[in-house]
Amino acid sequence: MITTDYDAIVIGAGPNGLAAAIAMRQHGLSVLLIEGRKDVGGGMRSAELTLPGFTHDICSAIHPLAASSPFFSTLPLTDFGLEYIYPPVAAAHPLEDGSAAALVASVTETARRLGRDEGAYRRLIGPLAAVWQDLAVDLLGPLHLPRHPLLMAQFGWSALSSATRLARRFETREARALLAGMAAHSIQPLSNLATSAYALALLLAGHHKGWPLPRGGSFAIADALAGYFTQIGGKIETGTFITDLSQLPSCKALLLDMTPRQLLRLGGHRWSSLYRWQLERYRYGMGVYKIYWALDGVIPWKA
Repeated sequence: MITTDYDAIVIGAGPNGLAAAIAMRQHGLSVLLIEGRKDVGGGMRSAELTLPGFTHDICSAIHPLAASSPFFSTLPLTDFGLEYIYPPVAAAHPLEDGSAAALVASVTETARRLGRDEGAYRRLIGPLAAVWQDLAVDLLGPLHLPRHPLLMAQFGWSALSSATRLARRFETREARALLAGMAAHSIQPLSNLATSAYALALLLAGHHKGWPLPRGGSFAIADALAGYFTQIGGKIETGTFITDLSQLPSCKALLLDMTPRQLLRLGGHRWSSLYRWQLERYRYGMGVYKIYWALDGVIPWKA
């Protein structure tokens, strides 16, 4: 029998790396989680970037799918300081005249604000919102045969179309803007197939548990996940950049929560020629940027 230092090593302590490490530790495996930065979290990080006392989320800020996640909902993260704030308006899409289309918890109220599209919105979203809790198990969990195949088929009937096509069900610019804003989270042309799935999932999450933000910043989610992981016996090493796999202790399984270029640099010589070719031709999406503000008063919203 071959003995190793760990059953599994995870490199990269973003939300996926943390979740994978926790899941394996919950099943009794010895797990080491390694992060190159001094803090865990990946995109779930916060810092004072403008003035003292103003905490800004460096990447992710609002977390609708963290609140709806079937896996996260099983974890006692509140015991480790995580508290969500639920704004009364989950999301809004501004229009040029100063008005805005808004997503609120109630399907009825959201639909009412869309004027002539009230009925169309209720017919599209209402039936799916009623079964979202069962749908989320299949949509947001690991790949598996659907537990609720009929519900998945009901969702897929609209979700597999492009957002451009789905928007044609609506007449008002408010409804079309709200749908487009949600679908844009796919970071794809809205004419692509299945971009409607992103829009529907985010709308339904807003109607189910809202779009919360973690009190104190996104790092609160990472801190809670890390705290729970170490409490159940996991080990975390931060500030350790792995440039060669020979740096690692021995293990039975290695999980790399990395980008394609990082994978190539770290162990390209170990991958098959086909896998290397796939990694090399991977096209990164468009970049994004954020502007951070330190405010001295309430924002004078028009809507």
